[in-house]
Amino acid sequence: MSKKQNGKPKIVLKRSTSIRKSDITRQSILDAALDYLWTHPYRKLTVNELMSRAGSSRSAFYRYYEDLPAMMEHLLNEYKDKIMAATTAWFKGEGDPISMLKDSLGNMVEVSYQYGPILRAVLDAAPMNERLEKAWTSFAKGFDDAVTQQIEHQQKAGLLKPFDARPVATALNRMDSEMVSHHFGHSPRGSQTDVRDAIIRIWVATLYGNEALKTCFLEENT
Repeated sequence: MSKKQNGKPKIVLKRSTSIRKSDITRQSILDAALDYLWTHPYRKLTVNELMSRAGSSRSAFYRYYEDLPAMMEHLLNEYKDKIMAATTAWFKGEGDPISMLKDSLGNMVEVSYQYGPILRAVLDAAPMNERLEKAWTSFAKGFDDAVTQQIEHQQKAGLLKPFDARPVATALNRMDSEMVSHHFGHSPRGSQTDVRDAIIRIWVATLYGNEALKTCFLEENT
């Protein structure tokens, strides 16, 4: 779940109904990190700056995270979980595949609109930090595997033409990452509608053909 404060999202940790002080402190750290990343590059973030924003001591940070890359890895995994939950419809394959893909991509863009700075920070830092490089590789591979498997499943069902699924899945996913990082990775953000429509057009046309776009953008048929 997420909550907004002053128009910006706050990360809400998964926890029991009994809210402990440690939960609140940890959430304040994550909220402060996301708030910072909206307007500053990750490379300039320090534990002192972060904890000053979070309203806690420097030592409190190390009760939860080994270092800043460990915190970013946690945030990236939270982001991944949100996307996977938002795109369940297409991956489950229940119903019209084109409609399910359109809805799933729209949901993915909505999540990314709120958490784009996390992805931008990891992409920027990964080439210079081994932990974040491994985290990004795992993140990307997870989505590449999932999309590849779904494409192959739909090919076997006769819904898609035969082609090598893996490179297509990888290309589509990297496009998504670049679009999210570029348009939603900082404040002010780009247009959510424009990014959503562009991503839907490319995915649907690539997988199902240009004719399938008519079912996604009915207003263009008139």
